[in-house]
Amino acid sequence: MNTLEGKIAWITGAGTGIGLAGAQALAAGGAVVIMSGRRSEVLDREAAAIVKDGGKAEAMPLDVTNAASVQAAAESIADRHGRIDILVNNAGTNTKNRFWHDQTPAGWDEVIRINLDGTFYCTKAALGFMRAQKNGLVINISSWAGVYNSSVVGPAYNGSKHAVVSITETLNMEECTNGIRACAICPAEVDTPIMDRRPEPPPAEIRANMLRPEDLGGTIAWVAAQPPHVCINEIIISPTYNRFYIKDTNKDLTPI
Repeated sequence: MNTLEGKIAWITGAGTGIGLAGAQALAAGGAVVIMSGRRSEVLDREAAAIVKDGGKAEAMPLDVTNAASVQAAAESIADRHGRIDILVNNAGTNTKNRFWHDQTPAGWDEVIRINLDGTFYCTKAALGFMRAQKNGLVINISSWAGVYNSSVVGPAYNGSKHAVVSITETLNMEECTNGIRACAICPAEVDTPIMDRRPEPPPAEIRANMLRPEDLGGTIAWVAAQPPHVCINEIIISPTYNRFYIKDTNKDLTPI
């Protein structure tokens, strides 16, 4: 497999959770990581920690729902580093009021704007540079809910994550002749801060059985380390104790 040494990797939602774990794993493999997110103080702290550990990291605060800001960020990365090799679209959210009976238009817009529009804007901004290079990798963090409809995440999250899987495959359809490949990573429950946004946040004993951010960080790094002629189109990953399966078979009536 390829070394990541010197690769330029741009990660959104990189301050916490899967995005941070992905940045750490890519930096450990030798990549230069540009970490985007909305909280500059968190990004600065985590980027400094990666540098202290011997990696190469930069903080770049960004609102992925602002197309002009996203384009400016991509141009800034390319100006400084000459290229964009890897894009990890991880920025994502959900609302506590997420079901048909309580989902508001504002909440719907928030989820769609971050989960779907943000993925499109960042990908669109990076593609021009990747085409010029005739090489590039886009990793989109979707969800178990992007493959199997989930009763616990609501229509906005289900819809946005299904769409992320779909647009990932259209990238492979249209851009494979330009040396560009894309992968949708679809994890089931991961113990990240997004769990705190559930109507009933899972307790510690439930979270202990979930995937951990570093599990996804390792997955991201593994996909990124594949040679250019290899495209990993989609990965579905779940904890061994998968509550979606258990709930479906009525073995556990604990609310998810």
